[in-house]
Amino acid sequence: MKKLTSFINKTIVATLVLALTLSALPMSSVSASGLNAPDDPPTDRIGQSDERIEQIWVRLQGVYENLGQKIDRSEGWIEKLQGFIDRLEENGKDVTGLQAALDTFEDALKEAHPIYESAKGIVNSHQGFDSDGKVTDHEKAIETVRALADKLKEIRAIVADPGKALREAFQAYRDAHRQSDSGNPQRNPQG
Repeated sequence: MKKLTSFINKTIVATLVLALTLSALPMSSVSASGLNAPDDPPTDRIGQSDERIEQIWVRLQGVYENLGQKIDRSEGWIEKLQGFIDRLEENGKDVTGLQAALDTFEDALKEAHPIYESAKGIVNSHQGFDSDGKVTDHEKAIETVRALADKLKEIRAIVADPGKALREAFQAYRDAHRQSDSGNPQRNPQG
């Protein structure tokens, strides 16, 4: 009982110290400028300089390229996963959850592929940017960045949940069968 009381007292003291520390920190910053303060450098209506737009463009192109590599590899992954599921089914295992998750993910990829192809058009035309990624037309560059970002978000919205569900289905299957196979003397624990 004495250990529990000591633990509770230490917890209360630690919580109070944390609360006092946090209360001493500023929660927001405020700054004021005089009437004669110089104007801020001009930026567009969303507050982005050309340099910042160029940085965003480079980052979005990297995301686009990474996504393309994943889409290209996905066909091979799907074939391997389907082969694995088929072998499990041949061995009498219940694979309905795995198969449903794989089918849903495959359908999502098929739905996302045309959107990815339309994003390719945005990247290839790079309106508002020169071939080196430098802004040539500020307004068009902003439109291009927004259009590509919207396409990438749309692809993510289509594929993210089915991809997560597929990973979770395989993990749940592995976890369930590790437990049931733990008593199997023929199973090699090293792999």
